[in-house]
Amino acid sequence: MVGFDWGALMKAGIRGLGLRPAEFWALTPAELMLMLGAVGGPAPMSRARLEELARAFPDNKKDQG
Repeated sequence: MVGFDWGALMKAGIRGLGLRPAEFWALTPAELMLMLGAVGGPAPMSRARLEELARAFPDNKKDQG
């Protein structure tokens, strides 16, 4: 069974998302995690991928105008 860090989740939901306490407690854990961006969607870009893109598409100010 997976435990929840309710203190951190309350801080993220109430302070971070601006939810009222009643709104926070009305959510399911899955809904809250979705709102916090912890479920679904693409993974964050890694440093290696960012560097790869920077090499492939360098910022060349002399070529921009």
